Amino acid sequence: MSYEIFLQHLSNGIALGSLYALIAIGYTMVYGILRLINFAHGDIFMVATYVMFYGVTMFFMPWGVAVVVAILLTGALGITVERLAYRPLRNSPRISVMISAIGASYLIENLSIVIFGGRPKAFPIPEFFNHVSHIGSISIPRANFFIPVITFVALVILLYIVNKTKTGMAMRAVSKDYEAARLMGINVDNIISITFGIGSMLAAVGGIMWGIKYPNLIPLLGLMPGLKAFIAAVIGGIGNIKGAVLGGFLLGMSEIMIIAFLPSLTGYRDAFAFILLIAILLFKPDGLLGKNVTEKV
Repeated sequence: MSYEIFLQHLSNGIALGSLYALIAIGYTMVYGILRLINFAHGDIFMVATYVMFYGVTMFFMPWGVAVVVAILLTGALGITVERLAYRPLRNSPRISVMISAIGASYLIENLSIVIFGGRPKAFPIPEFFNHVSHIGSISIPRANFFIPVITFVALVILLYIVNKTKTGMAMRAVSKDYEAARLMGINVDNIISITFGIGSMLAAVGGIMWGIKYPNLIPLLGLMPGLKAFIAAVIGGIGNIKGAVLGGFLLGMSEIMIIAFLPSLTGYRDAFAFILLIAILLFKPDGLLGKNVTEKV
C-alpha cells in the first residue's frame, strides 16, 4: 500500500472513529449513573438527522439554526425517553428497565417509519462541507477535518461540565451512591434527566456529522451505528468518558484499516466489530480504561 493511500484511509478512519466516539459518550454517561444501557440511544441519534432534514427542506431554516434546533429537540427527546421509559421503573428489577428501553427503541424506529416514511432521503449538506482538499494525490473531504475537531471540542466541554461544575459534581455523586446523594440534597431525578439530555445532544451532534459524511437517511439509520458505538463504549470501558472516546477511535480506525489492507473482507466489516467485542469481554471485560465495579443487587 502506498503512503498516499494509507493517509487517505487514515483520514477516513479518524473521521469514523470520531463519530463512534460522539455516540458512545451518551451510552457511557447513562451507564455511569444508572448502570444500564439506553438501547434507544441510536434511534435518538437517527431522529436528529431527520429534524435537520425537515428543518432545512420544509421549514427553510438556515443550516446553522437547524443545527441548534436539532440538538435542542434531540436533547428534549432523550429526557422524554428517560421520564417515560426509565423513571417509572426506577425501583423495579433491572431486567424490567432493560425491556422498557428496548421497547422505547422499537417504538421510535416504527414511529419514524410511519412519520418520515421508509423511502431514503438525502441529508442537506451545506456547500462548505462539499469541498474536497487535495494533498498531492490524496483527496480528503473537508468533513474529515472538522469531525475530529468537533469531537474534541465536545469532549473538552463535557469534561469541564463533569469535573468543574456543580451539576457535574452531582452527576459523579449520583453515579457513586443514589441514597447518599439524596441525603446530600441532590435531586437525583433531575440529575438523571440532565444526563440523558446531555448524552442525547451529543448523539445529535454525532447524527449531524454522520449525515454530512454518509448523507443517506432511513428510519433504521441509527441501528448499526448505535450498536457499534455501544461496542466502542465497552472496548474503552463503559462508564468512562475518555474510554468511550478511545474505544470509538480504535473501532473506527480498525474497521477502515481492515478494509484497506484486506479488501476481500469488506463484506465482514460489521462482523469485525462484534468479534472485537467478544475478544474484549473474554480478555479484558472491564474495557481498556474501565474499572472493576461490583454491581449492587
